[in-house]
Parts: sequence; structure tokens; C-alpha cells
Amino acid sequence: MLTLRLMKDDDISLVAAWLNKEHVKKWYEIPHLNVTIDDWLYEINHRYDEFQWLTHLIVMWGDTPIGLCQYYNCQDSGEEDFGTLPLAGSYGIDYLIGEEDYLGKGLGKALISLLVDKIFSFPDAQRVTADIDKANQASEKSLLACGFVLIDGEDSRFVKTKNSFQ
Repeated sequence: MLTLRLMKDDDISLVAAWLNKEHVKKWYEIPHLNVTIDDWLYEINHRYDEFQWLTHLIVMWGDTPIGLCQYYNCQDSGEEDFGTLPLAGSYGIDYLIGEEDYLGKGLGKALISLLVDKIFSFPDAQRVTADIDKANQASEKSLLACGFVLIDGEDSRFVKTKNSFQ
């Protein structure tokens, strides 16, 4: 059974190992935006201060940690790269399955669904957005299967609104 739990300090070394695995690193290291794996780890290590607006969760399959996800209220992020998406009521998500043995089993879709359910339980949540690399077909398929729609083809920004939540 897939569940989510808050990330603990003890998880950081495992998350660092996942981020440095080739099947993850190719999507999380973003040279054209000057984003490195060290940037992701900096956010994680500063999640109680500078990046307290991010909530990091460990994805569990039974008792086994298999991945990481995070969500954030777009208004709290201080970021301005959401295009025409209204910030009020918008939450952003990021996710990964770090353990190769769990890839290709539909767990990405299950993870996204679980995360969206959690976010849509918040009274202010109206939409969830995910920005992915255009070449990440597995992620795109999972988002579409969860009811997300592509709203910005150039940036590969997907969104799911609460009123389309089933």
C-alpha cells in the first residue's frame, strides 16, 4: 500500500542518493535554469527556515521508502514563474520514485493521486500544478491519467482544478 509521511532528517541521505540516480537526476538537474541537485538538497536542508513553505513527504510502499514528493502553496513560494495561473488557491507539486524496482508499476499515478487528494483537503486549494520536462513522457502520462491538463505547452505546465476532482 502506498502512503506518504513527513520527511525526517534521517531520510536526507536516502533522498540525496535518489536525486543522484541517473533516472532522477536527468529530470531534477535543469541546466538551462541553473538548477542543480545541490539546489534541491539545499532546499531540503533548509526546510525549517528559508524553505518552510515547502512540505517534503517520503513515499512509502508498505514499510519501504521508495520516493519523495513535495507540495507548496504557490502564493507562499515567492516565485513568479506560474504564467497565467492564478496564485490564490494554487498548489505546486514535485515528485519522484527513487527506487528503480518500483518504476513502471503505476506507482507514479498512485503517488500523484494521493498527493492531490491531500492538497484538495485544504479549504483554500482550488488547483494543483506540476511543471515537468517536455521529454518526461512517463510523468506526462501519469499526470494526464490523474486528470491534469496541459495549460502551457512551452513550459509543460499541467494543472488539475478542484472542480474537476473526482
